Amino acid sequence: MLFFLYILIAVVILLVMVLIHEFGHYAAAKALGFRINEFSVGFGPTLLQRRRKCGELFSLRAVPLGGYCAFYSEEDEEPDASDARADVAATSDAGAGCATTAIARAGCATDPAPVPFEKQKPWKRIIVMLAGATFNMLSAFVFAFIYLLVVGYTVPEVTTLYTDPDTGRPYASELEKGDVIVAVDGTPLSVMDSFASLTADVRTGESVTVTVIRDGRRVDATITRRHVVITTDEGVTEGEMFGISNANVRAEMSVLEAAGWSFPFTFKLSWAIVSSLGQLVTGNVPVTDMAGPVGTVATIATYAELDLRYLLLFLTLIASNLAIFNILPIPGLDGAKVVFTAIEWVRGKPINKKVEGAIHSVGLLLLIGAVLVIDVIGFIARA
Repeated sequence: MLFFLYILIAVVILLVMVLIHEFGHYAAAKALGFRINEFSVGFGPTLLQRRRKCGELFSLRAVPLGGYCAFYSEEDEEPDASDARADVAATSDAGAGCATTAIARAGCATDPAPVPFEKQKPWKRIIVMLAGATFNMLSAFVFAFIYLLVVGYTVPEVTTLYTDPDTGRPYASELEKGDVIVAVDGTPLSVMDSFASLTADVRTGESVTVTVIRDGRRVDATITRRHVVITTDEGVTEGEMFGISNANVRAEMSVLEAAGWSFPFTFKLSWAIVSSLGQLVTGNVPVTDMAGPVGTVATIATYAELDLRYLLLFLTLIASNLAIFNILPIPGLDGAKVVFTAIEWVRGKPINKKVEGAIHSVGLLLLIGAVLVIDVIGFIARA
């Protein structure tokens, strides 16, 4: 029963993520003077709606799987709309609201005749199109900031010093139990640089200098990666290591540190997403590692059930994912619309709207089909 609550929370979270994207379009369009017909939360039948006096309609709809921002377009222009605006503009109290449906679509009577979205300058349209992904990325920075402030990062504390059976001395003789490693070869451990990543390229026989906190003092010690033999009651194990085992302890971050690290941390996650997409195209990552909307909701619910810390990290990943995915030049997505608008800008004339519309419609249908297939494959793989 509790898991279904987490599913509900996950649906709400995903809805908020999409709404942040659509609000980005809305905010940019308002800033640039675009007319907006409707901002909707959800799809399908209308549950609640409120129209502002300038004609903008805010709606709550029955299917909570996203939302949309509908701009005033050429299709909204009516033959008598300009005459109606002129008539109402002549009245002294025209600014009190919108008198007819045509005027409601066109805007307030005191406003100049609105320009359809298609006739706005290309650079303005490109800004509006990219604003959704921009807001998603900004939200990723916020989630990353909260995550880093709450969780911080971890540093290794030495818990065991393994002994060389030939000499009877610890392999890492310069370290002591309880030492907390805070730097490797002068590079401080941080959100971006863990002990494992800083020592990943160290080969057997090579040494590094680690800085540790010991009894409140900073001490430098040299450790060497070597072939280590570990004897326990359960038997003998061997491996290439530094001759220590450790427990990860939390390193807290200040507000300023969390704010500063949130940007490189988010960009690191974003680059991981881009790399994964590239590996998916080349076949190095199986489709079963991807997730559609259903898989995403299930994953969010799982993380919410586990720990708030994991959920915050996953929210950063989702927000980055939405930003990157939407700027891909896939028909139906913002990225492809930007490409078409840029072509129009260079050519000096628009591409045939029916052709462009057909391309986006087909692309969107194929995209929906693809994510559904990914969800089905993921469900089968997990079953």
